[in-house]
Amino acid sequence: MEFDLVWILLGLPLVFMLGWGASRLDLRQLRTQNRDAPKAYFKGLNFLLNEQQDQAIDAFIEAVQNDPDTSELHFALGNLFRRRGEYDRAVRVHEHLLSRGDLSGADRDRAQHALALDYLKAGLLDRAEDALARLEGTAFEGQARLARLAIFERSRDWPQAAEVARKMHLAGQGDFSTRQAHYLCEQAHSERTAGNTSAAITLLEQALSAAPQAARPHIELARLAQQAGDTTRALALLRELGEQAPSALPLAAALLTEIARESGRESEVLALLQAHYAQGPSLDVLDAIVDLSERAGAAPADQGESRMWYLRHLEHEPSLVAAAKWLAGERLEHEEFHPQIQAALDTAARPLTRYRCAACGFEARQHFWHCPGCQAWDSYPAQRVEEL
Repeated sequence: MEFDLVWILLGLPLVFMLGWGASRLDLRQLRTQNRDAPKAYFKGLNFLLNEQQDQAIDAFIEAVQNDPDTSELHFALGNLFRRRGEYDRAVRVHEHLLSRGDLSGADRDRAQHALALDYLKAGLLDRAEDALARLEGTAFEGQARLARLAIFERSRDWPQAAEVARKMHLAGQGDFSTRQAHYLCEQAHSERTAGNTSAAITLLEQALSAAPQAARPHIELARLAQQAGDTTRALALLRELGEQAPSALPLAAALLTEIARESGRESEVLALLQAHYAQGPSLDVLDAIVDLSERAGAAPADQGESRMWYLRHLEHEPSLVAAAKWLAGERLEHEEFHPQIQAALDTAARPLTRYRCAACGFEARQHFWHCPGCQAWDSYPAQRVEEL
């Protein structure tokens, strides 16, 4: 027993030393692995700083394969390439991420979204739209729909745009009813250009149903009703416009004048325009009032009296446009100089009669629902530049 006990006592330190040595070996191996990972990262960063992007990508891909936790590095690198305009490299990074079998569902959706942005920035709209469509039902669904909406607008695919806007509206992502109405109106314009008036009317009715507060379907439906000889329907639509969107009535002032002449309802339309003018002076409404006042028996028959509306306007709103129009019908003491003076005033006033986009400042002679400069919707007020 004494012999055995001695051996046991001698063996305990040996066992302890062996265990300590094994632990040191494992610790050294762990430290080596931990040093190797940062080396791979630093190697890739060194390539990146030296503008050797291809080698940097290869180094980072190798690091990710060895350590799955470095997927964040891939995302950062891909986003960096996209910001630098190196879209092909960004695509390579994000496609590699999507090819990995060990990527989590959340990171896979994130990589799919990043890839869609790569295509979008590169101008590859077909590929971008396909990549964005794959994000339906994910956390990126809202962002993807907004991006798809922009793609469909750029490609003028109005039916697809209307469908996406409808989904976003139903999902509570915002009020897209007016945008839906615009898309339907764009389709109606195409149908009308092709001679399909009945299809255009159906689309405009849908637009009016989708957005009863929208000005555009009221005006365009009224125009089609007038062209069809249904002045009663046209006038009813523009009365409704004055109630639903009174600020947009100046855009329909000239149309109201035409309808009044064709239907013989000058006094009725004149009363409507005067009531609107009393709520908010407008140059377009003012012109319509002066025009109808010269024709309707309800107003003074004398042309000079009807043009007194311009002077009344000047009492409240300093306007070079109104002053030039009033002066055009006056006789000067030196009438022989009137044409030169009038031409100078008209030239000075002409830029003031333009419309200006509130988003980008682009000016145009006609009113646009969709700015040709910045592509914003409803960014043109119904007022002329002088009235802003």
